[in-house]
Amino acid sequence: MNWFARQVKKIIFIERPLTAEGKPSRYGRMWQRTVLAVAAVSIIPLVSITSVNYFLYRRSIQKELLQPIQSIASVTKLSLESFIEERIAAAKYVSSRERSEDLFVKDNLTQIFSRMKQSFGGIVDIGVIDSSGIMRTYAGPYELTGKDYRDQDWFGKVLVRDEYVSDIFLGHRNLPHFVIAVKRENERGEPVIFRATIDTEGLVQKIQIAGNIQQSDVFLINREGILQTPSSMFGEAFQKFPGKIPQYAEGSQLIEDMKIGNKSYIMGYSFIKDSPFLFAIIANREDILAGWQTYKKELLAFLLLSIIAILVIIMGITSGWVERIKQADLRREASLHNIEHTNRMASIGRLAAGVAHEINNPLAIINEKAGLIKDLLDLSNENSPDKEKLLKQTNSIIQSVSRCSEITHRLLGFARHMDIKIEPVAIDALIRDVLGFLEKEAAYRDIHVDMQVANALPTIRSDRGQLQQLFLNLINNAFDAMKKGGKLEISLRDKGSDHVVVKIKDDGIGIAQKDIEHIFEPFFSTKKSKGTGLGLSISYGIVKKLRGTIYVESQMGKGTTFTVTLPVERPV
Repeated sequence: MNWFARQVKKIIFIERPLTAEGKPSRYGRMWQRTVLAVAAVSIIPLVSITSVNYFLYRRSIQKELLQPIQSIASVTKLSLESFIEERIAAAKYVSSRERSEDLFVKDNLTQIFSRMKQSFGGIVDIGVIDSSGIMRTYAGPYELTGKDYRDQDWFGKVLVRDEYVSDIFLGHRNLPHFVIAVKRENERGEPVIFRATIDTEGLVQKIQIAGNIQQSDVFLINREGILQTPSSMFGEAFQKFPGKIPQYAEGSQLIEDMKIGNKSYIMGYSFIKDSPFLFAIIANREDILAGWQTYKKELLAFLLLSIIAILVIIMGITSGWVERIKQADLRREASLHNIEHTNRMASIGRLAAGVAHEINNPLAIINEKAGLIKDLLDLSNENSPDKEKLLKQTNSIIQSVSRCSEITHRLLGFARHMDIKIEPVAIDALIRDVLGFLEKEAAYRDIHVDMQVANALPTIRSDRGQLQQLFLNLINNAFDAMKKGGKLEISLRDKGSDHVVVKIKDDGIGIAQKDIEHIFEPFFSTKKSKGTGLGLSISYGIVKKLRGTIYVESQMGKGTTFTVTLPVERPV
């Protein structure tokens, strides 16, 4: 389709032959007017009829699919409210029917508990609490007589509201339950609270019955967004619901497009009266509207194919008149594009060569001055302890200048292709040089570096500059992964007579197993905003260019080991 659109745009607007006055030629005007007129007469009615059909069918199918969700939310609301109101009414009846003195008698409360369990399922225990918040009498499987509830949030609320329904919680019973508490006054005008603990199994059963829509999820949440019952999509009870809690509204409501993460959901909900609960039925919008999406794709495919067929026929009839002119224009446009691209690449090459040249000039001066200083120090007869230190620093300057020269040498690769420079390399000395660049950072972060070199390690023939970049990348990555006071182990050994093995092991955070297979990919980084994702990709390319292998082992929290195997003699 993109190709077709580009061809139409080229033919109509770009590649029409022009007259000397800059206007479309006679053939171009004829082609354009014919195609546009016939296409408009054919396509506009087709698009109009398809659009009307699209919107009418969309309204019908969405109403058919979304209405059951809202209806379930409405019916379940009535069922849950009836469940809760029935138990509140029972608690009020028991509390008002009995004298307050009788409620404080253990045997009487035990009989009331037995009758309530027979009449209503799911009653775990009951208790009577006096005005000071002390559980005076209790009937149930636990020892709660004398327990102090004055500091409980629900105790204060029931004193004000006369009745209270709590959130679902585990408590010391370690089973999901909620509390219904009602207040009455004794003969002296003091508040007496009747408290019943309700098992949530009845609520869960009523909720599960509601979830009869395919691929839907039903659950309760409280006003703070905490799941009160398990959710197949969002986790177990008491976890945080990831979506936004809607504002209170009477009756059942419907949200047609709720965004949670990168997914879209349809949510029907209703607030349960006289409780902190909100009932929700939620379904993946894509799953619910799968039939509609299929129809929409088929309708759009039909429209597009029809338009394409119409345009192809129209353009096929008229394009023969101007085909030769079009081909000539295309060839001219391609030639101009190639010339522009060639000029651009030449400019980049000249720029790279110029930058490298400008950097090399001051580097040459630095190198000469450093060499002069070294010669003066060598000729000096003074045997002071600073002389050896100055010679060492001067040699370091000369080596750094050489490294910079190698970098600018590679920069010239934009202007011309350059071969790998093969020379004898003592791999242990090279790694020590690299560690010298990181000496300050290791001291600052108290990182201990342990380097072990096998006896009679062979000298290899390879590219010194690329090896320095390889091991600098790997050691830098190890430093980034370690905390202060970490330990880095570097071991070098020979593998037979034709390979050298270098292992770099850190005790850092490690790499997740799912990430290991991607770490050598360009722009993949585990450092989030700190990394570019190019270091290991470049390192992998260097190892392959030098005919070696690189392998990584890692465990989260235990560290990472990179194993690099290099040939002693680089194969051609």
